[in-house]
Amino acid sequence: MSKVGIGADQRQGTADGTSPRVGLLRERGFRLYWSARSASLIGDEINYLAIPLAAVLLLDAGAAQMGWLTAVALLPSLLLSIPGGLWADRQTNRRRAMIVADLGRFVTVASIPLAYAWGTLTMAHLYAAEFTVGALTVLFRACNHHVYASVVASDRYVDANALLSGSSSVASVAGPSTGGALVQVLSAPFALLVDATTYLVSAMCLGGLRPQEAPPAPRRGGGLMAGLRWVTENRDPRLLLTGVCMLSLCNTLLATLFALYATTELHLTAGALGAVVAMTGLGGLAGAYAAPRVVKRIGIGPAIVTGFLGFSLPLLLVPLADGPTPLVITVLIAAQLGAGCGVAIMDISSNSYLIAAIPESLRSRVMGVVQTANFGARPVGAVLAGALGTTLGLRPTLWIGTVSAALSVLWVAASGLPRLQKLPENTATTAPSGSS
Repeated sequence: MSKVGIGADQRQGTADGTSPRVGLLRERGFRLYWSARSASLIGDEINYLAIPLAAVLLLDAGAAQMGWLTAVALLPSLLLSIPGGLWADRQTNRRRAMIVADLGRFVTVASIPLAYAWGTLTMAHLYAAEFTVGALTVLFRACNHHVYASVVASDRYVDANALLSGSSSVASVAGPSTGGALVQVLSAPFALLVDATTYLVSAMCLGGLRPQEAPPAPRRGGGLMAGLRWVTENRDPRLLLTGVCMLSLCNTLLATLFALYATTELHLTAGALGAVVAMTGLGGLAGAYAAPRVVKRIGIGPAIVTGFLGFSLPLLLVPLADGPTPLVITVLIAAQLGAGCGVAIMDISSNSYLIAAIPESLRSRVMGVVQTANFGARPVGAVLAGALGTTLGLRPTLWIGTVSAALSVLWVAASGLPRLQKLPENTATTAPSGSS
């Protein structure tokens, strides 16, 4: 399959001594794609805080209403990822669908401050907006995998994913803090208008992109469940996904109780807690920088294993934290930095592996299965956190979660990935036959 921005420009990216990632950013196609994804990620992160703050500050939402708002935001990822993947696999122009998703998110988010200005804003409006933004985000992500593969050569997946992971880390640090500052300085309605413009920027960048995408998947055979069948029939991706789900569940368990544990048992202030949490993003930046070097030195499979261990082992420091406040903060910062670095290496290496291994005709459906499993594990982790935390106490529950997280690497160790040195050639595996 031909690629945009690959060829003479790609070779020039490293021939003059620049790093591969600098070379990628010199290519117009990837630069536009990366800019679009970065703007979209910032919008997602600002949304994460700005819309709930609008509910609290503008509509005096209570705990139950905030719970429903969070649930509504998660529903599209659980319900639509697999159907959205099937739809995306069968399209001829996924870039256009991503632009439509961006414009839809722009209109939806902008409708909130407009409704407030007209005196018609209600919780029902916010519920509908959160679901709509979530559904359009699922559409954007489903189409994204194809567009990504059309602008990046397979041997540069790791470097490209490192750049995208760096953007994600910056967005995770800057997005919520920017959202909070905008709400404080400009008020929630104006903050949401700023938020909406990030999606407009993303749409404009994608509008300048002209990728040669993979042809649409045939409508005969390989229906809605083809992605799930491919995962179950291929041992290494199946075991990798199982490990990711277990790790996601355990990390959600930890995240659910972390603020309560830090404030009630470790007696941290809100400011200290915020500083500790911000370290995850900084660790992610370090991991994004290191990941290509780790893959080059030890291979793609061992890098995945390293990412699993680098993410999970530092989390053991969380239930270990005790003593004077400066020591506690130091231990928690080390945990967040290490885990942030590890998860970046894990995400970059595992995403690069999956994009290379999945047949292009199934790419969005398989990634839809990954998204559904990942998001599906999170509510289970949250429920377990509440049940175990109430029954056993916070620290024992955190020990269960962090030790289980460390054991999740055993799924990957049981696969052939620890011995895989290079990204797989996507030639042998085809879509399963049959329809559903």
